[in-house]
Amino acid sequence: MSIFMVLFMVMLIAWLLGFAAFHVAGGLIHLLLIVAVISLVLHFVRGARTA
Repeated sequence: MSIFMVLFMVMLIAWLLGFAAFHVAGGLIHLLLIVAVISLVLHFVRGARTA
């Protein structure tokens, strides 16, 4: 599993928790979603690398 997939999962979970539970920093939560989507796109654009 690449660092981009881990980053995507962490950011997505943080966004979901922030959106559902805290609902305080709306702009920051959506910024986390954007970072998660960008990391996912980078993961697929670069492709999976074998070690």
